[in-house]
Amino acid sequence: MSTTAIDQTKLDAFITKAINDLAGVYGGMMLSLGHKLGLYKALAGAGPTSARELATRAGCAERYVLEWLNAQAAGGYLDYHAASDTYELSPEHALVLADEDSPVFIPNAWNAPAALWQGEGRNIEAFRTGKGIAWAEHDARLHCGSAAFYRNGYRASLVSQWLPALDGVVQKLEDGIAVADVGCGHGHSTVLMARAFPKSSFFGFDVHEQSIAEARRVAEEAGVSDRVTFEVARATEYPGRNYGLICFFDCLHDMGDPIAAARHAGEALAPDGTVLLVEPYANDTVEHNLSTVARLYYAASTMVCCAHSISEGGHLVLGAQAGQARLTDVFRKAGLSHFRRAAETPFNLIFEARH
Repeated sequence: MSTTAIDQTKLDAFITKAINDLAGVYGGMMLSLGHKLGLYKALAGAGPTSARELATRAGCAERYVLEWLNAQAAGGYLDYHAASDTYELSPEHALVLADEDSPVFIPNAWNAPAALWQGEGRNIEAFRTGKGIAWAEHDARLHCGSAAFYRNGYRASLVSQWLPALDGVVQKLEDGIAVADVGCGHGHSTVLMARAFPKSSFFGFDVHEQSIAEARRVAEEAGVSDRVTFEVARATEYPGRNYGLICFFDCLHDMGDPIAAARHAGEALAPDGTVLLVEPYANDTVEHNLSTVARLYYAASTMVCCAHSISEGGHLVLGAQAGQARLTDVFRKAGLSHFRRAAETPFNLIFEARH
């Protein structure tokens, strides 16, 4: 039997990395507890706070709060002041942990991995059999967590940056056009546009019945039900023609036949209409996608995106790291000859497509 020499320094470094990842998972549990118990909100703007003060303020048991605070301090989420035995949430960290309207608010995102752990058995079976896992088969925390996570990013960028990056679209929206939001999920993107452009009409489509029901509630709560309609429909079958704008927000790569979805969009567009495609940020080659954000996207893609695409037939399983070259090819094959990158963020690529 051959033996391989072990580089102890390399081994130690990798053990440290693996332990950091494990600690991060436990940290996610602590983060979720802090959000759901209102601990971060009770710390926000409060200055140095003792465990007893926080427990009283949040209505929790002091001994549990103390241990949670120490976990937060050990993870760098809170500052610990040894002289006064108090803990403090910085304003910068509060934007991420306590401000639910902040574009960088992250606690809701932890619902997604919690849901995926719960459904691990399905993924094991999918790996062994090659079968797909539809979006509706996942625990509801995945749906709610994903919608809440994306909502704040869309709120920060969609109306103020992404739509203005498209040629002439804002003026058309202000004048009044029909807009289709394909794969709309809980409808946050649809409602954001409807609130900003009251002369336009908006139609949200998704295959997930529970998401459509929630989208209708979101629209009602936002007071835009008079100009927003949500229906259960596939991306290749939704009704209507002469849409001035058709949107795909972080969903095209989940579809079983993205070329057919793009082709249907092209057929449903008005002659001067535009497709807005928002996809996870990705470069075109694996070697250029080896980053923390790409790691997150590849993992989610393994368990959710590719799995759903396969459940819909898997004609072209793009995955969440498709990149501009492959997306350009999808729209070229679908008959939309104009395709350009209009904007980008560290997490998204924003494209414009037209005939």
